[in-house]
Formats: sequence, structure tokens, C-alpha cells
Amino acid sequence: MIRKRVLAVLMLVSIVFLPGCWDKRELTDLALISAIGIDKKNNGKYVLHFQIINPGNVAGGLQGGGAGDRPPVSVYSVAGDNLTEAMRRASVKISRRLYYSHTNLVVISEKLAREDGLNDVFDNLERDTEFRTTATVVIAHKTKAENIIKVLTPIDKIPSNKVNKTLDFTESQYGKNIKTNIQDIIKCLVVPTKSPIITGFTMKGDSEKGKSLENTQSTESKAVLQADGLAVFKHDGRLQYWIEDKNGIGVMWLLNRIKHTYINADWKQVENAISLQVSRQKTKVSASLQNGQPHIHVHITVEGTVDAVKYPFHLSDPKVLEQLERVLSKQLKKDIAGTVQSIKKNKVDIVGFGDPIFRNYPKVWKKIEPKWEAEYLPNLPVDIKVETFIRRTGLRNNPLQDKLDRD
Repeated sequence: MIRKRVLAVLMLVSIVFLPGCWDKRELTDLALISAIGIDKKNNGKYVLHFQIINPGNVAGGLQGGGAGDRPPVSVYSVAGDNLTEAMRRASVKISRRLYYSHTNLVVISEKLAREDGLNDVFDNLERDTEFRTTATVVIAHKTKAENIIKVLTPIDKIPSNKVNKTLDFTESQYGKNIKTNIQDIIKCLVVPTKSPIITGFTMKGDSEKGKSLENTQSTESKAVLQADGLAVFKHDGRLQYWIEDKNGIGVMWLLNRIKHTYINADWKQVENAISLQVSRQKTKVSASLQNGQPHIHVHITVEGTVDAVKYPFHLSDPKVLEQLERVLSKQLKKDIAGTVQSIKKNKVDIVGFGDPIFRNYPKVWKKIEPKWEAEYLPNLPVDIKVETFIRRTGLRNNPLQDKLDRD
């Protein structure tokens, strides 16, 4: 009996020390931010655009309720001398506490990236305990960050989700763009062997109509958000140049980030006579010293399926397949060599050629690091070896043109 009484007293006393819901936050008191856009005015002031979710409108639209005639997000724009001031001044327009835990997208204007760089922006965002450093980062290319944030999208109701899903899909299927988050970029900024690259996003069409529900209520949207090029940054965080051609895919090959893409090769007088759909690949970048100077070796192995043909190949013949494998390897090697030349010409090591030198020859790297991109990278010998294997030819062997005479 005494033990039961003592236990009861201890339980009652422990209640006094229970914190309860001292830090509770009601949903009706929070503004759930899904994306942030950052622009810079000509007078030097920053403009923040907050894309805030309207929970009732999103749920109603998804379930076919009456909220379908109202936008799923609202956007508020606030100016300030720095990011912190702009965030504070948002309280003048927004009636709820800004909540960043659901923010999955940061859009930075091209003007800001060129003039001020990324260091101050990421320093502010990373210090916030609520802000997730896994948020995706894109650069507003040939448009303002405001336009990326304010455009309503028809399939994905939350525009920030549309941007993230587009990056996931295009990286996995096309291989010309890359999805990067704040953590990835900060890692590149603090290491000396690699410079950051960030996918650009642009807005095509009428920006004013893109901000209204009209953009989601027609079969053809008046404004469309789409991935557009790769932004290349120096270690000081400033935007240097854009990769807007096929070199974007070459960069992804060198980074070993290709999941699925295609390789087109010519045959005799026929352009793009064969197309190989890449199903598996591996890129290995290594370094060696020759006469005391660093050399880079790139070895790429590719496996894929014949995706399309424009020539009457007899694909059932193993000798023909061997010839096509050599042609495809030669074409990919040529494309990668073009990308390497572009990297050397622009003197920005975006693929991390310096990394295997740093890891395998630290004493050599310590010596060449101060002049790596300015002097050593432009003259860096890079050997490229490509091996291609055709594993399948699709549902048919010989093409429909197999009745034509073979050369």
C-alpha cells in the first residue's frame, strides 16, 4: 500500500515538470511557404517573392470542390536592403507567421547571381533553423524570379512541385539538366576542386496571363515554365556563363549523372542514321602524372537499346552490331571531347577534374591549386575512352527498310 501511494505521489509531481504544448502552432496562424523567389532591383534592393499555399483551395481543387475557382497559392512580394529585412517587412502584408519548413524551391534571378553571387543568399538561408537545405535551387534565366514564382501550372497545382518534378523527370530521361539543392551548392563552394552548376528555368509566353487561373483552364497554357540551360558559377559564387547547347549532356556524362538519354550517330551519307537509347552507363574519371604534369583519363561504358534507325541496317547480323557500336562510341567520344574543350576554354572546373588529382597526388595539388583553373585547366591533357554495347534492338531486328538494297 505504501509503495502504491509513493508511486501515485511521484506521478502527480512529475506532471508539474511536463512542458505540455508550450510551442504549439496552429495551422490557421501559419503561412506555409512552398517557394521563394529572389530578385534584385536596379537600386540595389532585394525583392523577395513568397509563394504561399492556400490549403483549402488546394484540397478543394483536388477533390472537385468549390475551391476550384480560386488559386492554390498566393504570392506576396516584399523589398528590403537585405534578405533579413525583406523577411521581416513581410509582416506588413502577411497576416500569418512565415513557415519555411515546407519550402522546397528557391529561385534566384540571373541579375542577382551575376552581380552579387550566391554566398550572402545561402548564408542567410542556411542560418535559419526552419529552412531546409534540401530545397531545390534554380536560376531564373532570361526572366525574373518573380515570373517563375507567380505562374500557375495546370497539372501540378503547386507551381514549386511542377519545377521539382520537371527537374526529376528531365534529368532521368534526357540528361541535359541537373537537380541541385542548397547543400550540393554549398559543398561545391567550399571545396577547391569543383565549381557549382545550377539548372536554369525560364517562363515562355504571357507572364500576365500566367498569373491568372486562365493559365490552368485551357488546353494550351498561355505561360509555361521549363528547364533552360545550366548556369556555371565560380568559387566566389558569381555566375560566369550559361551552357545552353548539347554540352549540357556532356557535362552530365562527365559527372556520371546520366540515367537515360540517347546517342545519335551518322552512317555514310545518312544523318542520325541510328539512335541508341542509353539504359546503363558508368563514367570513371582518374588522374595520373606524366613528366610531373597531371593527366586526366575518362573511361565511359555504355549499354543501350536501338531506339530508331533511318538506314536499312541488318541488325540480326552480329558484325553489323559491332560496326554500329564503334560508330556510336566514336560519336559519343566526339561529343564529350567538345564538352571538355568548352570547359577548358571557359576556365571553370565544373566536373571536378581536380578532384582525382587532389585525392591521389595531394602534394602536387597543393602546388598547382592556386593556378588550377587559370593556368593548368586550359592546357590539361584529357584522354577519353568510350565503350558502347548494344544489348537489344527493340521488338524487331531489321528495320522496315530492310527490303532496300544493302550497300
